[in-house]
Amino acid sequence: MKVTTFVIKVWRWMSLILVIGALVWTYSLFPQTVAVDFSETGLAERYVEKEHIFYIVMGLFILNNVLITGLARHIPKVDPVHLPILNKKVWAQHRDALNEHLTNWLYCLVAVINTIIGLSLFALATINSQQYKLDVFDFSWLFYLGIGLIVIVFLLPLRLLWTPAPEDKI
Repeated sequence: MKVTTFVIKVWRWMSLILVIGALVWTYSLFPQTVAVDFSETGLAERYVEKEHIFYIVMGLFILNNVLITGLARHIPKVDPVHLPILNKKVWAQHRDALNEHLTNWLYCLVAVINTIIGLSLFALATINSQQYKLDVFDFSWLFYLGIGLIVIVFLLPLRLLWTPAPEDKI
């Protein structure tokens, strides 16, 4: 197993634990109505029931972890000719490397989505907390982190533009 495969699998499992832990913890802390939309001054404009947040996050969690992970499990069964990649014939000869790269990419996508959901839940719980005096602008770093993670996910498939390296060169 390559280091990148190991890191992505560990990140995916840790992000699963992050989302489940964040969901349970934040649900217990949320007031009955949770502020989810804020004005330019930082005042809450729109509120949602905490049960609705729970169901929305669980729906996203199930879609993300079941649908995308299921798609990743079917990658080895797809003929490389039908995949939207360049150099299909060359990659077809290195099927194990292609399968590993595409599976890692999909697992990384799952981990990124889980990480963003988990951190967003913690930020939402902190903003709605009476104990902490933080406002919505204290969590602007979360937006930039999310953009950075999404950029990383969309840079991973660039590896498919080059032909695979022979085993003796690795």
